[in-house]
Amino acid sequence: MNELYKTQVRNALVSWFLEEKRDLPWRKTKDPYKIWVSEVMLQQTKVDTVIPYYERFIAKYPSLESLAHAKEEELLKEWEGLGYYSRARNLQAGVREVVESYGSTVPNTRKEISSLKGVGPYTAGAVLSIAYGVPEHAVDGNVMRVLSRLLLIKEDIAKPKTKKIFEEAVMELIDEDNPSAFNQGLMELGAIICTPTKPKCLLCPVRENCTAFFEGMQEQLPIKTINKKTKVHKLKAVVVEDDHDRILLEKRPSKGLLANMWQFPMVELPTVTHTIEEIIEHNYGIEILKGEELVTFKHVFSHLVWEMESFDGKLLVEKKLPTACKWFNIEEIANQPMPVPVLKIWNAWKDRNH
Repeated sequence: MNELYKTQVRNALVSWFLEEKRDLPWRKTKDPYKIWVSEVMLQQTKVDTVIPYYERFIAKYPSLESLAHAKEEELLKEWEGLGYYSRARNLQAGVREVVESYGSTVPNTRKEISSLKGVGPYTAGAVLSIAYGVPEHAVDGNVMRVLSRLLLIKEDIAKPKTKKIFEEAVMELIDEDNPSAFNQGLMELGAIICTPTKPKCLLCPVRENCTAFFEGMQEQLPIKTINKKTKVHKLKAVVVEDDHDRILLEKRPSKGLLANMWQFPMVELPTVTHTIEEIIEHNYGIEILKGEELVTFKHVFSHLVWEMESFDGKLLVEKKLPTACKWFNIEEIANQPMPVPVLKIWNAWKDRNH
């Protein structure tokens, strides 16, 4: 890359971003904590979905200290519906480290900020460049797509080692005077112009510098190998009610998928030889009368799919409940953090019964 090319890309991208950027709440602050929160929320979640969550979250936890001291159950409730709940736990753990080890000031070097729980290379670069104006790379899928087209990079972006090529490219191109607008410009360009399919090249501020555009290859890039087949789990859940109008919930384990979230008794039928009632009696120590079907749907996680069937049910006999299970009245359930597929079942049950 010659100096003239780099200057043209920088100037075009930064001036376009400053003029055309979307009005987003986290762009109204330079507070590294708030930018950190927004970047964590924006991982694997669309901007429009994030906005109300971000605003509620910052209203409830306006400072590092307020989040550091929050109860996990409360935090998960605030995060409910955003998914990927380990992001919330890691954010809180990282924030606690800042409060305890850095005097409540988010570190401003890549080495220190990267040592915090849950802060990967992208989040580190985003916070450093946007909040502190440090010229550091922040490379995610959006940025890799833009640069693979701009610079005609044909390496497979699904391979972890490829990321280094893009990080080096950003460090060569980055605007030292305004790294915040440069990095956000790359992200914005990927989000609204240089989209995965049908990029809007006619509106692109760096089209004149885009190698893929001149080669007619913008639709073929980036190169990405397809991931292996997603695992499908066929699950059945039962909303069990006792004679006191209470509902049985089970807390998921503290590690793994949807850790510490609440769900209804759920079974994966291993064979056709057992009924749901038999497996629930075996797993949960209760005898139930299975009622009508509530809702059937698919819920897609990043690496697996739940094919859910759900039913209502009545408690007949309670023998010995597992320690992870607890009876809640209907008002109490509203305060328990539940993942999206469980909320869907709960809403179907409420529509049916109230």
